[in-house]
Order: sequence, then C-alpha cells, then structure tokens
Amino acid sequence: MADLTGRRVLAIVTSYGVEQDELVVPLEHLRAAGAEVVVASNEPGEVQTLVGDKDPGRAVPVDATYADVDPAGADLLLVPGGTINADTLRLQDAAVGLVREFARSGRPVAAICHGPWAVIEAGCADGATLTSYPSLATDVRNAGGTWVDRPVVRDDGAGYPLVTSRTPDDLDDFLGEVDAVLAR
Repeated sequence: MADLTGRRVLAIVTSYGVEQDELVVPLEHLRAAGAEVVVASNEPGEVQTLVGDKDPGRAVPVDATYADVDPAGADLLLVPGGTINADTLRLQDAAVGLVREFARSGRPVAAICHGPWAVIEAGCADGATLTSYPSLATDVRNAGGTWVDRPVVRDDGAGYPLVTSRTPDDLDDFLGEVDAVLAR
C-alpha cells in the first residue's frame, strides 16, 4: 500500500444509492494509507449505500455538501457508482461542476462503474479512453471518448489524469491506479 500521508481526496456522492463497496472500500483503503478523504453529498447527514442497487448497505457520514466543500486543496476527485447514485449525481449542477473543475485544472478524477456518467455530463470524456459498467459504452462514445472493456484504465487523453474501472470486482486494480496517481 502506498503512503498517501498529506494527500487529500474529495469523494462526491448523492445521499442515496451509491454502491456500498465503491464508496466504503476506497474510503477505508485511502484513509488507511494516510489520505484525508472528504465525502461530499447533495444533503448533509448520511449517505445510504446499497448493495447491488437494491439491498440497504452501510450508512456513511457526510462531511460536507457540494456547496460547502472547498475542492481547491484536493489532489483527486473520487466518483463512485451505483446506478441510482450516478444517475442522480449527473443531475446535480454543483457535483458536475466539481468534475469539470478538477478536469480543467489538470487534477485527477477517478470514477468507477456508473461514476463515469458524471465525467460525461461534465463534458470531460472527449478524447479520453475509459472503461465503466458496460451499459455506459454508448454514452462514452457519444461523448467523444473511447470505451474499452478492461478492469482499470488510466488515461490522460482528455488533458487530465482519468482513472476508470468497471465494477466492484475491479476495486483492487482501481485502487492500485488511484494510489499510483496520488503518489506522483
């Protein structure tokens, strides 16, 4: 595990529907490696995660709302999936604005499963090669990106480091690339 002491990660989610392992596993991994992780949501309180998009998972405390978070000092933006979360997230102007801000500033974005929908909505997939849950392949192509079926993809083709992954089954590969990007 990389030493990520002093690194800051901003995770953006909605208050309901994020896939449990796509939020909880990265949070625990990054924090164990020494990173500070801030969970920002559309509402204060807790995030109700789901397992398999249907069964209730763990509740995760929210550290800030999108409006209250200061993304300036964050080294990486984490966008977990979960179909409900990702679909709702891409309708949140403030969340989409955070994706756009990270991409335009050249800071890394890491999105897993349905999380790349936020990258697409922010207009930040054009020129990138990425992966996602397979149902997003057409969305990626329509946004000017190249979709590939691999456990993890790290790409700078859109002008910023983008790390993407397909499903919770790929979390080890995903977190390995997230670590590598943060360790630079």
